[in-house]
Amino acid sequence: MAGPWVEHSGSFSGGARLIEPIRRDVINRNRTQLADAGAARLRDWGYVDIHCHCLPGLDDGPATQVEALALCRALVTDGTSHVIATPHQLGRFTGCNEAAQIREVVLSLNEQLERHEIALRVAAGADVRVDERLCAMLDADSVLTLADGGRYILLELPHEVLIDIEPLLVELAGRGVEGVLSHPERHPVLAREPATLHRWLECSAHLQVTAGSLLGQFGPLAEKAAWQLLSWGGASLVATDTHDLDRRRPCMKAAFERIRLRLGEKIARLVCIENPSRVLEGRSVERMDFVAAGRHGDA
Repeated sequence: MAGPWVEHSGSFSGGARLIEPIRRDVINRNRTQLADAGAARLRDWGYVDIHCHCLPGLDDGPATQVEALALCRALVTDGTSHVIATPHQLGRFTGCNEAAQIREVVLSLNEQLERHEIALRVAAGADVRVDERLCAMLDADSVLTLADGGRYILLELPHEVLIDIEPLLVELAGRGVEGVLSHPERHPVLAREPATLHRWLECSAHLQVTAGSLLGQFGPLAEKAAWQLLSWGGASLVATDTHDLDRRRPCMKAAFERIRLRLGEKIARLVCIENPSRVLEGRSVERMDFVAAGRHGDA
């Protein structure tokens, strides 16, 4: 199944083309057409989930193909149209889930989704434990960026201790890769001391909060921190981190509605649909602090 992430893959090839000069009215018309296409896409798409453990047999997500398809059906029922599959890499999964293997499983799952008429598109990615060797691993194509696009990488901190990842973020940014920090609101130190996150945001990082945290599913501390990150504009992305149909089931629809009621329609669409779609397609994420000042008109 071809997805929107396939179309931009050539942009990383480094090739160049000569083009003839064109009139300004043609440029403006093309820009208008692109804007219209983007608006139409956002109308047609459902939620875009950039952090989802839906691949069978790779990590602590579904164990079998049957379980994976059931989870994908639940994602569609919850209103999701596109996901980036993010099995764990490194940490306790070191030596497992190599990039080539993940790509193969994603291809197989997309074929099964089409066969079973499940209206979900899956792109390859990973939930990567922070590691000082990460840039070398990217060069060796052993770890995956989000949507396999080369621009964004989902980073997971160890839960037990706080590691300052500023040097890693700077090194990644120097290579044109932007870190997306997964569920900082669930980290016991960051939830209480968010000042560290300000420094990381200045290093081209992005923050992704978990939909379930906004609904209180990870306890009051994570819930409070998640809403604080959204309210002051630190978090630009919401994702489910779905693992199964039991404790970690899809809940984007409920989170979207809660955000809409508290912060307005504009913010809800930005963090649940628009910015995730930008990650999926390798486009620039809109920083929440640029739009937070105008949210009161939507509240």
